[in-house]
Amino acid sequence: MLDHRSLDKWESLDSIAADPVIWDIIAYTINNILIRCHVVAWTRMRSDKPETMEWLHSSPTDSQLRTSVLAKMKIEEVKSTTKTQRIATHSHVKGLGLDDNGFAHQSSAGLVGQEHAREAAGIIVEMIRCKKMAGRAVLLAGPPGTGKTAIALAIAQELGNKVPFCPMVGSEVYSTEIKKTEVLMENFRRAIGLRIKETKEVYEGEVTELTPVETENPMGGYGKTVSHVIIGLKTAKGTKQLKLDPSIYESIQKEKVEVGDVIYVEANTGAVKRQGRSDTFATEFDLEAEEYVPLPKGDVHKKKEVIQDVTLHDLDVANARPQGGQDIISMMGQLMKPKKTEITDKLRKEINKVVNKYIDQGIAELVPGVLFIDEVHMLDIECFTYLHRALESTIAPIVIFATNRGKCTIKGTEDIVSPHGMPLDLLDRVMIIRTLPYSQEEMQQIIKIRATTESIQVSDDSLQMLGEIGVKSTLRYAVQLLTPSSLLAKINGVDSIGRAEIEEINELFFDAKSSAKILAEQEDKYMK
Repeated sequence: MLDHRSLDKWESLDSIAADPVIWDIIAYTINNILIRCHVVAWTRMRSDKPETMEWLHSSPTDSQLRTSVLAKMKIEEVKSTTKTQRIATHSHVKGLGLDDNGFAHQSSAGLVGQEHAREAAGIIVEMIRCKKMAGRAVLLAGPPGTGKTAIALAIAQELGNKVPFCPMVGSEVYSTEIKKTEVLMENFRRAIGLRIKETKEVYEGEVTELTPVETENPMGGYGKTVSHVIIGLKTAKGTKQLKLDPSIYESIQKEKVEVGDVIYVEANTGAVKRQGRSDTFATEFDLEAEEYVPLPKGDVHKKKEVIQDVTLHDLDVANARPQGGQDIISMMGQLMKPKKTEITDKLRKEINKVVNKYIDQGIAELVPGVLFIDEVHMLDIECFTYLHRALESTIAPIVIFATNRGKCTIKGTEDIVSPHGMPLDLLDRVMIIRTLPYSQEEMQQIIKIRATTESIQVSDDSLQMLGEIGVKSTLRYAVQLLTPSSLLAKINGVDSIGRAEIEEINELFFDAKSSAKILAEQEDKYMK
């Protein structure tokens, strides 16, 4: 305990408050008081039991008291919510789930059932890989909730990151800033990739030194300017020290280059590209996940084949946005420009000429990607007419449409009724893939996959009940019952979802059919 005579060494209350020893003693004393209060309260609650009083009279030690209190405390682990927040509607879809011969597994890669549609999509993927599908269109047609969007995203997963995949919804074309046809053409150009191969003279290696050299400002004043930068590069064969222009130092700062990074500097343009962190630093405990690359081989100064992947829309935007001057009039002009500017057909034709020239010379390679237009029935007759011309152009992507409509009126017309809300002449151009409603067993499999993706435990009995609800209402409604049911199970102190939780949640929420039935019964009570 604290002796009162030891207080002589402190001259004021401020010095007492600043001493950490005093705070340790106070915390220890408060801790003991709290523990003994807890024991007294616990004793009063169980005073009718003689064995409790005997244990109290035996004068337990502080460590015993602390152990008994900690045994009653519930310790919960704080889990990261990052993964849960990233889970989307189709996060479980990893591919089409086909075998080597192109036949669909009943349940694979996150997809269940729809074997014929998945096998047809597999043929489309092979045609895209062989580059024999450009300028053609596919239509995924089926009732709502039959996996049309999931199959389209599975096609994107099968093609990989190198093939452009541009998803859009039919209602996106109705913009107040630019024309409908311009929105369509922009997305067409986004779905066409260009892989440019260039042999460049570069300095490549791991950065061993990065020293900016400053001099007095020639314009006067107190500030200093960077006259040049000294950078050391190391490869497996040797090292080299370079003296670079201050403009390159700005590029180094933009790329956030540090000592230990692997970079290359183009000799002609001075462009700097950071490739990643050297793998010799892979043992460090960095907070941020780094991409580690091996130490470059050969000399520091070499000729290297650089591959760049861009889309035609990137080229359009780069050339449509003129680089203004540094004077005040040019800067004000750039600020006064609207956010969206239409790219003219004349500019696109000029870019296409340059692209075709690069392709003929073998410098570039055209990579036709996929344009996925969901809810295609939302397009009007003008957009469909424009799609004809776009599909017939020499540079065109693969277009995948999706719709859940049957026979309906084409948007923009008054009396023209057509299958899927599309003109018959455009339907003649497309290959139609049909999706069918899921059975109860398939719905149970899909719900189980979703539960696994969201880390929710569901019993077999509960899966069967959710499958029955999905048949009566829709699969989407049954899947949406998972998360609230899991929260209710946690409140009830149960690890997995049971029938009681599903029944309670199903009573709290209504599906579309139940809501429509109530509306029909109580039509007079609602406003029209």
